[in-house]
Amino acid sequence: QVHLVESGGGWAQPGGSLTLSCVASGFNFSRYSMNWFRQATGKEREFVASIASSEYTFGDNTRYGDSVKGRFTISRDNAKNTVFLQMNSLKPEDTAKYYCNRNVFWGQGTQVTVSS
Repeated sequence: QVHLVESGGGWAQPGGSLTLSCVASGFNFSRYSMNWFRQATGKEREFVASIASSEYTFGDNTRYGDSVKGRFTISRDNAKNTVFLQMNSLKPEDTAKYYCNRNVFWGQGTQVTVSS
């Protein structure tokens, strides 16, 4: 069955960086788009970023939520069945639990806290 396991969360100061990882199993990873979402306490889950499957060859294969554009970068390593989220210039409002997603499947999430 599909498993998505996130890691890399933690604490960072404003302006700092963190890199999240999501290791996938149970499906042909390279053939699927992968997504990152986040949910802050008391708020709805929010789209963060997505990366298309390896079969997508029509240009930029990534999309970002408006609040993270220019600061976050999503990438994938199909040989390692892993999708990454590089987060730079972190802000306190980036504090949330970050989830890896493929279609209806979700990981357990990893907490990111940004504070001074």
